[in-house]
Amino acid sequence: MSFSVPVVDISPYVLGGSVQEQAAVAAAMDEACCTVGFIQVVGHGVPGRVAEGLAAAMDGFFGQPLEAKQAWRTPPEVNRGYSPPKSESLSLSLGVESATRMNDFFEAFNVGASQASYPHAPGLPQPDYAENTWPDVPGFRPAVEAWFGEAGRVARVLTRVFADALGLPADFFADLTGHSLDVLRMNNYALPEGTVRLDGELTGMGEHTDYGIVTVLWADQVAGLQVLDADGGWHDVLPADGALLVNLGDVTARLTNDRWTSTLHRVTPPVVDGTIQRRRSAAFFHDGDVEAVIAPLPSCVGRGEEPRYLPVTIGEHIAAKLRGSRAGVVNTAAEREAARVLAARG
Repeated sequence: MSFSVPVVDISPYVLGGSVQEQAAVAAAMDEACCTVGFIQVVGHGVPGRVAEGLAAAMDGFFGQPLEAKQAWRTPPEVNRGYSPPKSESLSLSLGVESATRMNDFFEAFNVGASQASYPHAPGLPQPDYAENTWPDVPGFRPAVEAWFGEAGRVARVLTRVFADALGLPADFFADLTGHSLDVLRMNNYALPEGTVRLDGELTGMGEHTDYGIVTVLWADQVAGLQVLDADGGWHDVLPADGALLVNLGDVTARLTNDRWTSTLHRVTPPVVDGTIQRRRSAAFFHDGDVEAVIAPLPSCVGRGEEPRYLPVTIGEHIAAKLRGSRAGVVNTAAEREAARVLAARG
């Protein structure tokens, strides 16, 4: 059976379409979330110049020598700043041991929502809402902040679509995201461009699910991103022209009792016909309030079914995931996701 990522035009929500137009979008979103969990979103309204500014900012930072970038590292418990190549292992966030620990061949720079972002909510816990570290690269901060704002707007539009698709009150997700743990992770697949012969295992980014409510992804149109289907097969995914790739995270899967899918995905080395190509991406994670308790919605638990997940706070769930990816501590609370990875490997 052929695999494809559905395209959903959200412009009726962005531009204020009719009730009928929005209902059609919500129905299409429900179908996409039930079957794939990845969506090509168009009609999002993000200006092209903002995406171009983000790409230029990433090039400016990642183009520096490694020793200059290393100055912006933070401790593993602080989800900010620079992560060099082979310092993380995303598969450990699922509780899956890789043959080689800390073998993900990407570098990243993270910024996120801080206490200063939410003056209406004083006393937010640290380091969950840590202040950002901004490298002294000309134009980096304004370009990244512009993209952060646009990606956050798109994420909140999407949660309005989600609420309609699930038959929930319009403000359901807004009530979970008043001081959301939002993080933008800019990734660069740090392999020198040119020809290569792979004679061993090399992982661009290990298999994982995203942690929160929804992820909004900008990416180069270069091979590498792969999505796991329901039958255990991996499929290449490229963003369509002008589209943002959107995928659901674990929080939404838990809320819907797996009616909607938090899709496993990975990035393979960007090698095309034996030639390494430059590949960049920027993932905006809209995760929700740190103290919000998530559990399966009664409307998503069928008659005779049991909830598949116990209640947990968003903060507790994400902390367990980050201890895996950034600190190398196997996440023992991800049995369902780990089983899917191991079945696919088999």
